Amino acid sequence: MKIKTKLNIGVGLLFMMILVLSVLSGWYINLLKKDTNNILKANYNTLQFSRNMLLALEEINSDPLAFSVFEKHLKQQQKNVTEPGEREATDNVAVHFEALKKDAANLGLQTSIRKDLAELMQINMSAIEHKSTVADSTAKNAIIVISSVGMVCFIIAFILMVNLPSNIADPIKSLTESIKQIANQNYKERVHFESRSEFGDLANSFNTMAEKLQEYSESRLDKIIRGKKRIETLIDNMHDPIIGIDEDRKVLFVNDEALKITGLKKENFVGKLIQDVAVANDLVRDIIKDVIVSEKSNLEKESMKIYADGKESYFEKEIVDINIVPTGEQQSRFIGQVIMLRNITPFKELDLAKTNFLGTVSHEFKTPISSIQMGLQLLENDQIGTLNSEQKNLVNGIREDSNRLLKITGELLNITQVESGSIQLNMKESSIYKIIEYAVESNKSSAEQKHIHFKIDVEEGLSTVLADNEKTAWVLNNLLSNAIRYSYENSNIKINVRKIEDKIQFSVTDTGQGIAPQYLSKIFDRYFRVPGSKKEGTGLGLSISKEFIEAQGGEITVKSDYGAGSTFAFDLKA
Repeated sequence: MKIKTKLNIGVGLLFMMILVLSVLSGWYINLLKKDTNNILKANYNTLQFSRNMLLALEEINSDPLAFSVFEKHLKQQQKNVTEPGEREATDNVAVHFEALKKDAANLGLQTSIRKDLAELMQINMSAIEHKSTVADSTAKNAIIVISSVGMVCFIIAFILMVNLPSNIADPIKSLTESIKQIANQNYKERVHFESRSEFGDLANSFNTMAEKLQEYSESRLDKIIRGKKRIETLIDNMHDPIIGIDEDRKVLFVNDEALKITGLKKENFVGKLIQDVAVANDLVRDIIKDVIVSEKSNLEKESMKIYADGKESYFEKEIVDINIVPTGEQQSRFIGQVIMLRNITPFKELDLAKTNFLGTVSHEFKTPISSIQMGLQLLENDQIGTLNSEQKNLVNGIREDSNRLLKITGELLNITQVESGSIQLNMKESSIYKIIEYAVESNKSSAEQKHIHFKIDVEEGLSTVLADNEKTAWVLNNLLSNAIRYSYENSNIKINVRKIEDKIQFSVTDTGQGIAPQYLSKIFDRYFRVPGSKKEGTGLGLSISKEFIEAQGGEITVKSDYGAGSTFAFDLKA
């Protein structure tokens, strides 16, 4: 708690205690005043009226005006009735007085009036005694309450008097002792305040100063130099190019590999602003373009091609921000960046060899597969000979396997085009209906086997799309093939074509089992298949479809309601 807050609370408590005592005292004094006023205004006046009526009664036989005096005080008494039984006694006096006015010489009536007045006076005397007891009780309660509250206020004030000065003086005393220790070069001295007050902030600042003084006092120049040499040697012996810059983009270090690929000398590199070096060196300019333009920490790794060691080599660039937490502080501080180039040429060569191998094998597979399919056509020709049922089943099985091999071969050839970056596009105005017709006819036989029906819905007025007719038809064919494969028998597959702004969207919706949400983000990954799926496939179709659509400037997406079906859609320019 802040010292200012403590002082405010302490003074505020004293003020509140004075206010509470004042309010309580005033309240009880007011109660006592009310009790005494009740005695004076009500009961005392009744006694006074009764006395005056008794005096007037004594003079009734001798003074003719006594009746009017008696009646005057009787009326005043009738307006001053306040106690139980007082009304009845007053009424009795009035009744007897009316009878006395008619028979003034009647001594019995005078005696009755005296008795009535005596009873009236007795009632008020008892009331005075009761109210006096109430007033005494109120006074006692006031003494007890005010004394108790006063005692509590005294205890609180005593606690504040004892603790508040020590809360201020003790930290100052401790801090003074610690400063004396620091002055005597005892830099290990620390101040430990658990308080969150201004003294806590002061202690944190003091400890930070002490830590830095200790760090500087314990450091040795030879240790620093050895550590620097060790790091420089480690960096120079790394086989990957590394460049280090500070927060102002001044080059701090560069290893031999980086000098080799840039063709620069260390004296022309280290100590210079890297943007100045980049002005005269195209490779350095290409390396640091992300540092100059984006200034984002932990930039994504980027592959780049560099001519090094007499050949083209591939490097994976990674820029890492360096942040440290200075001694005694809590916030990290940016102090520079490290640019690392990892040589991935062997991996690129292996990847290229794999691509060439897949292309060669896939191309060589086409010839024997074509021969197999030609032989199947001859076997199915009735002019050559009639096959029995077992032979026909065998031929059908061979045809299905050869078609599957042909499809896999086509997918492998397509993936080699994608990996080699040699996708050839023939973008032109293509017929939407011909693209759909090709895909539907290609899958008509497999759909009929499962009694699946196609429902085609093309928005009115749409007829053409800017696309590569062959590759777009291949994509739609692949989507229909997957929809049939994962749909239930006797179901429907919807093919919709809609215009959305300046795009034409093709969508294929099935009513199969759908795709679990956790796999939707991976469905277009190469070789990925949903775990637990027993359906046939290479896991390349959707990946190739994505590459073909994106190569045409479009986008392919998927939405799935697990257990109810999926919708694959791609859009192309209208």
